[in-house]
Amino acid sequence: MTLAGSMRLIVCTLVVLGGMGLATRADEVNDYPTVARSEYVFGCLKANGETRQAINQCSCSIDVIASLLPYEGYVTAETVLSMSQVRGNLGGQFRSSEQATGALNELRRAQAEAEVRCF
Repeated sequence: MTLAGSMRLIVCTLVVLGGMGLATRADEVNDYPTVARSEYVFGCLKANGETRQAINQCSCSIDVIASLLPYEGYVTAETVLSMSQVRGNLGGQFRSSEQATGALNELRRAQAEAEVRCF
């Protein structure tokens, strides 16, 4: 094989490997299911006036949150928010747990960043 042929093979291999790396990172960033993104946007629209501008801002917001908080963390925080509204001992455990507070703080930081970037 000639030097030019070897170089072509190396360049092609690097391009393929680089593309695979980009696809992997894109999957990591986009690990939120469409349903979760849609639910967030619908709730955000209700809170922000249901205008075309709000659609853009709310879509931007969930994209920022997804880039900062893995989906697992988002689900945990949403569960904590939901369960903390339950009265009694069970709800109290979600309101006072250090892990629950940490999950909520992560979500709130991501939401604050989304607010700054998108609204």
